[in-house]
Amino acid sequence: MTSTLRPAIVTEMHKRPGRWLALCVLVLAVLLVAVDATVLGLATPYISEDLKPSGTQLLWIGDVYSFVIAGLLVSMGSLGDRIGRKKLLLVGATAFGLISVLNAYATTPELMILARALLGVAGATLMPATLALIRNIFHDPRERSLAIGIWGATASAGTAVGPVVGGFLLEHFWWGSVFLINLPVMVVLVLVGRKLLPESKSPNPGPWDLISVTLSLVGVIGVVYAVKELAAHGPSGEAFAAGLLGAGALFWFVRRQLTLPMPLLDVRLFRNRGFSGAVLADLFTVLGMSGLVFFLSQYLQLVQGRGPFEAGLAEVPAAVGAVAAGLIAGRVARRFSVRTVVSAGLAAVGLALGALTVLDRSTGYPLLGAALLVVGIGAGFSFTVTADVILSAVPKDQAGAASAVSETAYELGAALGIALLGSVVTGVYAGFTGPAGTPAEAHDSLGGAMEAAGSLPEHTAETMLTAARESFVDGLALASGAGAAVLLATAVAAWFLLRGQKLET
Repeated sequence: MTSTLRPAIVTEMHKRPGRWLALCVLVLAVLLVAVDATVLGLATPYISEDLKPSGTQLLWIGDVYSFVIAGLLVSMGSLGDRIGRKKLLLVGATAFGLISVLNAYATTPELMILARALLGVAGATLMPATLALIRNIFHDPRERSLAIGIWGATASAGTAVGPVVGGFLLEHFWWGSVFLINLPVMVVLVLVGRKLLPESKSPNPGPWDLISVTLSLVGVIGVVYAVKELAAHGPSGEAFAAGLLGAGALFWFVRRQLTLPMPLLDVRLFRNRGFSGAVLADLFTVLGMSGLVFFLSQYLQLVQGRGPFEAGLAEVPAAVGAVAAGLIAGRVARRFSVRTVVSAGLAAVGLALGALTVLDRSTGYPLLGAALLVVGIGAGFSFTVTADVILSAVPKDQAGAASAVSETAYELGAALGIALLGSVVTGVYAGFTGPAGTPAEAHDSLGGAMEAAGSLPEHTAETMLTAARESFVDGLALASGAGAAVLLATAVAAWFLLRGQKLET
């Protein structure tokens, strides 16, 4: 009888007063990042019209944030373990808000790309710090699962709030206003977070190894840039050199971590099959979904003619499904099994993406809305459970680094997905056959074609736009099919990699 009651007694003693209020502050940071990521998709047609980026520059605007954040997450997660996760979160949130102003007032494609890159530096401080603080605030495994579910649900809610609020702003103000909405959230987060959040850090962290920081950044950015260039332009000396540099830096990074007494990242964590399986599931899931996420807003606005606000509302089912699934994912995983919930969630997303291969210009909303709802439910189950597995696999003093690995997989998947599947869409689109007089810039992007149509005779413009829209939809359908294949293969892999994994009870 004593052995049965002892865990419950110890758990109650370690429950931190005010922990749920602290969670409210943490999810504000998540909301900040999620809203920023989603409003960019809605604003892309307006940015394209105003700044006139090339097709390649448009992709850079979309994915440079993910490149930088992926390269710095491990370093920032480890920095939070050393200097304090609360301190890093509040400094990062302040920087995130201020740099959002630079995004809002960018006047050239090059400045916009720089602003997005700087925002990635600030964003890299936020997500690992929030998950690490959850690991240190919630000691009871079931409460922690619920907290992670709320954390993930807020990110999903942000994907719904972002398009709706962003759509409203785009219909009434200029495109830069969608970035300025970060400011009030940042102010509340910093002011309230100073009072409510507990500080936590590793008791014996060791120095922050700048060589490892540099190797991590160069390695991730080099590899991702190489993949992006290969996907967009085919083999080239530049892509080969970047890939070789990145791979070499990552190899050196791993070797260095194995020799340091206090490594930036304990790479031995990957010997844990559950940890590795969860990280890989996250990476390939986001990779498979990213092409759809990035181009869906353009499809809704530029192909189907919806306004920004209506396009934002059209994407709400995905967020609703993710919120609902995230809140019950921990309970369901304990009732069945981790691998069942993750694999079923990924398979559901794959099948929904497969259904979108039949998209055309006149596809009705019931099919699109139902597919987005299934995508949200499947992703909500999968991401919540894998985050729980990753956090449970490490001691509390390594929570920042482990959270950073989880977020790196997510951001790296997003960057690679936009690069690979985005290049599928742009590659198919660029090959459309327009009427005589079609300007070259119309082949760069659908937004460019819409702008070019204004200077053409009415019949020529209509013929060109019809061909451009059909080609864009063909590319989106092909990318959806490729994403579906990735998700279904990942579901099978997760079934084997997560065998025997259980959430703490």
